[in-house]
Amino acid sequence: MSLRTDRYQDDDRALPPTAVPGEPLRVARSGLPWRAAAVRYLVSLAFADLGLAAMAVMLRVRQEHDAAMVAVLALAAGLGFVLTVAACRGYRAACAASAAEDLSSLVRAAGVLALASLVVHYLGIAQVPRILFFEALALSIFLAALARLAARPVLRRLRSRGIFLRRALVVGSAEGLTHLFDVLDDAHSHGFVVVGVCTPTTDDIDSRTPVLGRYADIPDLVRTLDIDAVVVSGGAMEAADLRRLGWQLAPLATDLLVLPSITEVVPRRLRLESLGGTPLLGVTLTPPRPVLWSKAVFDRVLGSLLLLAATVVIVPAAVAVRLSSPGPAFFVQTRVGLGGRPFAMYKLRSMHTDAEARLAELLDRNEGNGMLFKLREDPRVTRVGRVLRRLSIDELPQLWNVVRGDMSLVGPRPALQSEVDAFTGDVSQRLRVKPGLTGLWQVSGRSNLSAEQSVRLDLRYTDNWSVRMDVLILWRTAHAVLSGHGAY
Repeated sequence: MSLRTDRYQDDDRALPPTAVPGEPLRVARSGLPWRAAAVRYLVSLAFADLGLAAMAVMLRVRQEHDAAMVAVLALAAGLGFVLTVAACRGYRAACAASAAEDLSSLVRAAGVLALASLVVHYLGIAQVPRILFFEALALSIFLAALARLAARPVLRRLRSRGIFLRRALVVGSAEGLTHLFDVLDDAHSHGFVVVGVCTPTTDDIDSRTPVLGRYADIPDLVRTLDIDAVVVSGGAMEAADLRRLGWQLAPLATDLLVLPSITEVVPRRLRLESLGGTPLLGVTLTPPRPVLWSKAVFDRVLGSLLLLAATVVIVPAAVAVRLSSPGPAFFVQTRVGLGGRPFAMYKLRSMHTDAEARLAELLDRNEGNGMLFKLREDPRVTRVGRVLRRLSIDELPQLWNVVRGDMSLVGPRPALQSEVDAFTGDVSQRLRVKPGLTGLWQVSGRSNLSAEQSVRLDLRYTDNWSVRMDVLILWRTAHAVLSGHGAY
């Protein structure tokens, strides 16, 4: 939907995104404003941290001191814990919007408290038993993290009712808005809801929300629409204009967020450097060698453990495949790995042995995304194979490829040589890392993704992978597999 609006004056009411021309103009907000809701959440979080840290200390020292001393120690520990989390920026608005920011502040606080305890102990300022301290600290961090994780489903329910949402006004030209909307879609957990768009001119553009005005209208729209954040696409404004916009928005208690022109780069790869007082954005291009080693160790160790555990499923599944249809239990296919090197990939056979020969007659029925052939009711799939695919059991033998080093637990989808031969442009960059048993493509839609989405996710992972990201993807994969979403 796209609307043309020439100019909004101070006495105008703003048009909500879902309105149609001819309806009365009105402000569309339900629930508390973002800042008020965020403050309530953070205050509640601080009180929860105080109580949980105090309880952790009480549980640890209750048998060693009388009740009055236990109460004093618990209160002091709770206050110290809250003050440390606050010093580590654990109660700022970004933590209310992002679970990752929320939890990372706890990790920083734990490090600060651990270091402080060692300094206090070795300087002889106080003689607190280190085992007691670290047990109480570990329990406090665990309980505080558990409270934050438990709060996230509650926040999602509140957002579905119009509470805890950040009303955003998007600013940019037609060329920059597509990427900006994609970024906002990916950040849905941050609670942004786009109210409208401001462009250099008010000409109609292909926008997902109404065009509400020009750049000059931004302050008026922030006031009339009760905007929480103005999000500017990269390159939309000259530096001087962006600075003036900041001056205009400063009295309006709204956030100014600027999307840099660089895309698909996670924050940990960025660093700020100063050049004569002017900030420069540095980008880490290759991961350090210790990080590469840690991923290799993570893959081999966890892959071996998972393979050992999966044996109890693979063996009976292989027997079922062998008994249900003629042919071997395992299917071996050549795929392309790191640096374009071919390797033999193992799977449990889910199709009849003449599946490759019958492919040509089914190509016109392809339901895949263009990069691979997929058919929901594929006649080549055996009855047992259909169950194996639904539960992703047919993929389990690839754990042997992980243990051997051909594959990683997490990475781009293993490509056929015919697919690699057809790679154009940037797609070949996915060969810079090992293919994975699972990946962003797995947890973001699996077979339901378009070719462009699959490539974008593979390249995003290739550029930004980390062991922490791998752990998160593996966690989300378990949910995707259990739900069977996108698998056929």
